[in-house]
Amino acid sequence: MAESTITSTSTAHGHTEHARAHQFDTPQQQYSASNLGMWVFLATEVMTFGGFFLAYIVYRSLNPQVFEYASMHQSAFWGSINTVALILSSLTMALAVHASQVGNRRQLNIFLGLTIALAFVFLGIKSIEYTQHIHEHLFPGPGFHMEQEAKGEPELTSEQQGRAQLFFLLYWMMTGLHGLHVIIGIVLMGALIVNNLRKAYSEKYYTPVEMTGLYWHFVDLVWIFLFPLLYLLGGAHWTIFP
Repeated sequence: MAESTITSTSTAHGHTEHARAHQFDTPQQQYSASNLGMWVFLATEVMTFGGFFLAYIVYRSLNPQVFEYASMHQSAFWGSINTVALILSSLTMALAVHASQVGNRRQLNIFLGLTIALAFVFLGIKSIEYTQHIHEHLFPGPGFHMEQEAKGEPELTSEQQGRAQLFFLLYWMMTGLHGLHVIIGIVLMGALIVNNLRKAYSEKYYTPVEMTGLYWHFVDLVWIFLFPLLYLLGGAHWTIFP
């Protein structure tokens, strides 16, 4: 197996020869391959979530009234807090990438830790929402039953209950898939912290941090679309609990 040559000569994108894996000819080639691979991966993720978004838009256009009733069971308060948490996490992730680019290992760990903390805030709030939905029998399945939010309104028919269940099926699938991506992001950032403690990154090599940053910004962007679709397009309440 050919060994990489160790040198301190700077190259494009802040990489040096010692950062090159043996299967690449140059550090620039390694960076380009990593960057291309990440963008291809993100493109497949866009198609995955895009399918869910399209399904939601189509079914909402076919059942606007029932979907609006269903959105009344959402807490815009919790959704807004989660939106702020993820927006702040995008900022801390960007600062983490910058810290890696200038070789500040201490700041890199601090900003990665803050990003992880904000991600846990997001997951904690989602667990509160999920618990409330299960308590209200809003989990798709045989026990599903959605009550009218407005007092005095007639009970939903079985057909309307089925359409409401479709809303919550899409809700659980989209937010569940997004939550899985958040968990993956936490694991990746945890690995970055461990590697950073081992002094794996510097101003001459920070590709894993930058690629994880791209991934995390995508996760945040997906929520920016989920929040208005599932919470704001309807009568979502602004109280902590309905």
